[in-house]
Amino acid sequence: MRERKSQVLDDAGYVTVVGGANIDISGAPFKTLKQRDSNPGLVTSSAGGVGRNIAENLARLGVAVKLLTVVGDDVYGEKLLVDTRRSGVDIEYVRRAPGESSGIYLSVLDENRDMAVAVSSMAILNRLDAGYLRENRELLAGGRLTVFDANLTLEALDYGTSLITGQKKYLDLVSVTKALKVKSLLGRFYCIKPNRLEAEALTGLSAASHPGLRRNAEYFHEAGVAKVFITLGAEGVYFSDGVECGIVRAMAAQVGNATGAGDAFVAGILHAELAGLSTAEAAVFGTGAALLALAAGDAVSQAISPETIREIMEGNYELRQAV
Repeated sequence: MRERKSQVLDDAGYVTVVGGANIDISGAPFKTLKQRDSNPGLVTSSAGGVGRNIAENLARLGVAVKLLTVVGDDVYGEKLLVDTRRSGVDIEYVRRAPGESSGIYLSVLDENRDMAVAVSSMAILNRLDAGYLRENRELLAGGRLTVFDANLTLEALDYGTSLITGQKKYLDLVSVTKALKVKSLLGRFYCIKPNRLEAEALTGLSAASHPGLRRNAEYFHEAGVAKVFITLGAEGVYFSDGVECGIVRAMAAQVGNATGAGDAFVAGILHAELAGLSTAEAAVFGTGAALLALAAGDAVSQAISPETIREIMEGNYELRQAV
């Protein structure tokens, strides 16, 4: 994988991330997960949230990034602010909501360290509304690129995307339910990152085969999306920009915690876009970012950098391209 000279580290503007921030609480069993029983294991907590994780990964990759999100005025909200600021993200515009509890994402992992079940307590994200985005319209309009996650309400996404012209907009679809909510807005985004289930739910088409993946990507391109990355778990990621398409798959992966891998992937392809990489190269770079997140105990790997991504991907992937 090669990387062209870029202005990523230069003070050439900032990336804005608009999305969720919450505390991740994760439990992993020491042995096979037993349903409806108490499982001896390890419970950890860390700063998380799709938008916040993307922002932290970008900051650790050397990108100037500003975060728009909402946290409560509780101890969790303070931890989110402190940890996010420490990673290099500009949190000046984060809304602190009096009397509100910060978001919590509670997950139980299986013996393979993949999510078995989760509970998402995110009512506070209703405060990430059109009014808040209106207050920050100059910030949104002044960035070099903006990424949204689908934790926002449809009204907020509609308003937020309408404020931005002349910028590439990225969307992380988060879940099937949230993806369906924003289906009518897909054409406003330069790039989207669904997983296989989210893609199928949006298109009504099977993505179980390479031709099926291509048909899904074509659906999104016809809606106005320039670049599509459909993540496939252990099978890799399908990428398409309407001309170049294919699958990138890692040959080996160390799995410590699957939470946050998709967020790292989005940060990776954003960094690749700023660095001027091709769509295939972006898929490789994003896969490397996801591998580092998979190996980390927390949602964001503190080891992530362009250098560690290149190291982990060296000789560790296969690329199947199609036209």
